[in-house]
Amino acid sequence: MRKHLVLATAAGLALIAAQAPALAQDMNKIRYLAANCANCHGTDGRSVGVMESLAGYDKEKFVTNMKEFRSGDKPATIMHQLVKGYSDQQIADLAAYFSAQKKK
Repeated sequence: MRKHLVLATAAGLALIAAQAPALAQDMNKIRYLAANCANCHGTDGRSVGVMESLAGYDKEKFVTNMKEFRSGDKPATIMHQLVKGYSDQQIADLAAYFSAQKKK
């Protein structure tokens, strides 16, 4: 029994290790997307101006807001144009990224 547990654990760790480069690459893509938001919302979503900070932002609220900007249901000066360039998956990835960032 103990030998099987060790083998199962080793196999699980090997699987995680094999996926690590792909996860890192995905995270880099998400950071790249998030960098587009820095001009208005600050680095890592921490605004220093009058724009709303995205760091620590609720994931569901982020996705809802972005979809409302995209559909035109939520008025905006620029967001309704920018969000049209993002897929639903990219919006979900950004929501996860910003929600994981610590607020100031």
